[in-house]
Amino acid sequence: MATAHTLNEWFALYGESHRNKTNKMIHFMAVPTIYLSIMGLLWAIPVPAFMQTVPGLNWATLVAIPVLAFYARLSLVIMLAMTAFTALCFLVLKGISDAGLSIFYVSVALFVVMWILQFIGHAVEGKKPSFFQDLQFLLIGPAWVLGFLLGKIGIRV
Repeated sequence: MATAHTLNEWFALYGESHRNKTNKMIHFMAVPTIYLSIMGLLWAIPVPAFMQTVPGLNWATLVAIPVLAFYARLSLVIMLAMTAFTALCFLVLKGISDAGLSIFYVSVALFVVMWILQFIGHAVEGKKPSFFQDLQFLLIGPAWVLGFLLGKIGIRV
């Protein structure tokens, strides 16, 4: 059974396996890209006819609702930042589609390459990825990156 933590507790736990400078650099690039690729994979799933009647409704936008609710439970600031980042991901995905590229293939390629990089980062770090301990860390990673960036500009999460 998963344990409930505060945002700061999650960040501290996540940070335990992300101390090495190289691993952190890889994660700052890979984690947001993996989030984008997952949204892309969800976007690429065909939607049933009833969903097609609502403009912009697809599996990615539908899944984003509980994901953003997870962040809202932890921090309003993180939820707002993740909402903005998710919207940016949707704009990028629309751009990929408008460019005539396959969202599915682009997302698969990004997903695979970024996960390989992350496992390389963890090999350098010498610690297993946090999600082996708790799958919720898959959602904490993007918030951790955004929390770090927000902190750099003086916004407390």
